[in-house]
Amino acid sequence: MELKVWVEGVVRVVSGLSLNTSCQDVVIALAQAIGQTGRYVLILKLRGNERHLVAEDCPLQQLTQLGQQAAEVQFILRRTGPSLSEGPNTPSTVRRLPLQSLPVS
Repeated sequence: MELKVWVEGVVRVVSGLSLNTSCQDVVIALAQAIGQTGRYVLILKLRGNERHLVAEDCPLQQLTQLGQQAAEVQFILRRTGPSLSEGPNTPSTVRRLPLQSLPVS
């Protein structure tokens, strides 16, 4: 199956998904396709409302649960910050990633 995701104002299509494909899998595939590292979140937008999905969420299952409203859903990939390797890190200053931010290195 395919999933359309808006990335920096451009629609990208991620193919080969199953109902069990996680948001983390989608984010990694998109970040690799655009050649950027960083922390990302996948957002489900429906009728002006945005919901940040967590790494374990499965986008196609989300669409299935929405039924007829699924046609109105827009997925957006948003960069939330640099990857851990991009920032000034030392072993004593390890940062915890928020659940909705998915690391891609």
